[in-house]
Amino acid sequence: MLKIGDFSKLSWISIRMLRHYDEIGLLKPAEIDNFTSYRYYRAEQLPIANRINALKNMGFGLAAISEIISQYHDTDQLKNYLRIKLAETKEQTEQLHNRLNLLETTILRLEKDEIIMKYDVILKEIPRRYVASVREIIPRYEMEGMLWEKMMRETANVTFASPAYPLAIFHDEGHKENEDVDVEIQESVIGEYKDTVNVKFKTVEPIQIVSSTFKGGFEQIAEINECVANWVTDNNYDFNGAMFNIYHVSPAQDPNPENWVTEVCYPVRK
Repeated sequence: MLKIGDFSKLSWISIRMLRHYDEIGLLKPAEIDNFTSYRYYRAEQLPIANRINALKNMGFGLAAISEIISQYHDTDQLKNYLRIKLAETKEQTEQLHNRLNLLETTILRLEKDEIIMKYDVILKEIPRRYVASVREIIPRYEMEGMLWEKMMRETANVTFASPAYPLAIFHDEGHKENEDVDVEIQESVIGEYKDTVNVKFKTVEPIQIVSSTFKGGFEQIAEINECVANWVTDNNYDFNGAMFNIYHVSPAQDPNPENWVTEVCYPVRK
């Protein structure tokens, strides 16, 4: 029989962890002295201890290790656990690689232009939505409000989602100066509805975007576009669709531009 200290040295598991393994039933002592409460182990328990260490080194948690050990002699089941962990580790490695790249490119970009820290650019996914939509050719970007007026008039009995993602999509291939522009507005809704004269209801699939959220007037969008373009280039993404703005606090909600909160969004892909 081996005292817990000796077993700790041989198994490379601390005494504290051996006590914890005993408490959770992962590796129980072969014997506990009733008078002293000393724990004793057998040499034949060392392979189990080594197995626990090996699985920990692969990234498995103790709950998973306990489950795996109980089925360790089932080769097919063991392969299944390992394949799942391999897939998880690859995904974590990719996430870590992306994080490192973000840090490196941000530092390099900051050394060239401090404006990058004024606006934060993030990568995220907007979920699948069922939306009310109004899309028209309007004379100028500044006249977008006419679309929202039609939306409000024709959705009086509609229940809007939370968040509703009130947004405007700019479908033209490029920016237009004082000429007809193709603009679509959307808000997420709950339930299903029939189309009205101007409002169409449809499902919008999930979309991956890079975005930057700012407070204040729309004159900041030019700087934000520059930050987004730099981020997309630095991180090896491609633009993948029409840009849009999400109005978290819109001019309709607050007439003071200082209180507007807008998220500038660009669909992207690797």
